[in-house]
Amino acid sequence: MATLLKCYKPLFSTHLSFLSNSVRTIRLSAPRPHTFSKFTTRSVRCLASSSSPSPPSVAETIGAKSDDSTAEIPLSPELWVFNTMGRKKEVFRSKVEGKVGMYVCGVTAYDLSHIGHARVYVTFDVLYRYLRHLGYQVCYVRNFTDVDDKIIARANELGEDPISLSRRYCEEFNEDMVYLHCLQPSVEPRVSDHMPQIVDMIKQIIDNGNAYTVDGDVYFNVDTFPEYGKLSGRKLEDNRAGERIAIDSRKKNPADFALWKSAKKGEPFWDSPWGPGRPGWHIECSAMSAAYLGYSFDIHGGGMDLVFPHHENEIAQSCAACRQSNISYWVHNGFVTIDSEKMSKSLGNFFTIRQVIDLYHPLALRLFLLGTHYRSPVNYSDVQLESASDRLFYIYQTLRDCEDVLSQHDVTTLKDSIPPNTVDEINKFQNVFVASMSDDLHTPVVFAALSDPLKTINDLIHTRKGKKQALRVESLAALEKTIGNVLDILGLMPASYSKVQKLVPNCLPLLRDIKILQELREKALKRAKLTEDQVLYKIEERTEARIKKEYEKSDAIRKELAAVGIALMDSPDGTTWRPAVPLALQEQHCSTT
Repeated sequence: MATLLKCYKPLFSTHLSFLSNSVRTIRLSAPRPHTFSKFTTRSVRCLASSSSPSPPSVAETIGAKSDDSTAEIPLSPELWVFNTMGRKKEVFRSKVEGKVGMYVCGVTAYDLSHIGHARVYVTFDVLYRYLRHLGYQVCYVRNFTDVDDKIIARANELGEDPISLSRRYCEEFNEDMVYLHCLQPSVEPRVSDHMPQIVDMIKQIIDNGNAYTVDGDVYFNVDTFPEYGKLSGRKLEDNRAGERIAIDSRKKNPADFALWKSAKKGEPFWDSPWGPGRPGWHIECSAMSAAYLGYSFDIHGGGMDLVFPHHENEIAQSCAACRQSNISYWVHNGFVTIDSEKMSKSLGNFFTIRQVIDLYHPLALRLFLLGTHYRSPVNYSDVQLESASDRLFYIYQTLRDCEDVLSQHDVTTLKDSIPPNTVDEINKFQNVFVASMSDDLHTPVVFAALSDPLKTINDLIHTRKGKKQALRVESLAALEKTIGNVLDILGLMPASYSKVQKLVPNCLPLLRDIKILQELREKALKRAKLTEDQVLYKIEERTEARIKKEYEKSDAIRKELAAVGIALMDSPDGTTWRPAVPLALQEQHCSTT
């Protein structure tokens, strides 16, 4: 057979680096910004997989020195990921040393995306970021399905051209991904641009005896593929016709699925050896993944709902087209649920990303999604989003307060050491970060561990004992950078912050100049249905009541604002406010649990 397009060209060279700063402290490096070379597609042809040496271990040891102690931590133990195929966690080994090919099934673009979609792409964005952090060159392919029954039906409803409608929703999806701080994939192929590759793969499947034609349609014959069901664990006799596949008496087996559908009146179509038509849903991803990554690559991902029939059918198709087809790791995330039921457009129980971020900051939604392990179901609720928003505000406010202190000092004059207790704090946090992320991306443990260094920063800033600690400013600088870099790897730092840190690693961060705290306040006001002027008026009214010793009225005003998520903060300089979980929601949550 002809040679298939190879997995991918060497794109750029990276290495795992720990950048030194004026303060000597352990620092996790954020992924370096980079650009990818352009990719081209050719006819998809089978290429026998070759055995490649496993990448060398990236485990290293680095020490952070203080005045009188030395602490060492492992940088990156082996990454373990849960492989749906083996139904267990497995050590990650890329097929090509230092490089990773990853394909994630994208959206069917006929409407705005919901937060179930957000969970998929935030999950794989974190995997993408962490692989890059470990030093891998990652070719991340995420497709758009822009030819599909649902797209055609929606276009007919709106009186719009299906391809035009789909193109519009592809753009809306990409805008949502920017809001959620998801990095752009290396390639974003669309079905409509890959008809030659799809037709070519179907030809191979027919030539190899695994498909048959009926009146211009082409069906995959599942009886010719004995391993059908190995991913999902389903037995062939238990399988039904797949989703999006209508029952058809012309099929040899009810589980046979369409590779090519003959054209119907008024539908878009493309020419093929079997007549005008369009591809079935499953063949699209097999053809596009092979076009950019080859038949043998590292990671194929998506939501748990894709295990059957979509990914099961992909395996059958790809192996039928190329016997050496092999994907090392099948990774699937759990559902977003509402009242323990999967959120989906077909069930009508969904919230779009736009609806959620109209009331909550996009990074609060991202934190909410990462606050549960990616394979577990996460139940959507207002109180959960409020809690994520409250936590996000606390994190950013702590870093902002830290930077206010640091801004009063010349970085170049800081001493080249930090106290042993700060070294221990940083080592402990980074050990948890590395161990948790390397254990199948256990992000909730990272967020739990974040509490200690944040508390230490607040103690150093606000308590009498902390203000007197030796090398206090050096400790603040080291803690702030450690936390900032970890949050950056998780995609939870404002874009402006990340950009400045990468371009000028030794500069002071600029959270002071970033509007995220104000944005979080504005979202809280919107949820409370108040303006800031109204809140300030209430604060003034309460201050007058306190002066007059009308404490009952003062407490009533505080409680009134707390009920809608506005917490008042008293200090010698006066009273300010910050967003908080509404007292009414807290009480409701407690009563139901």
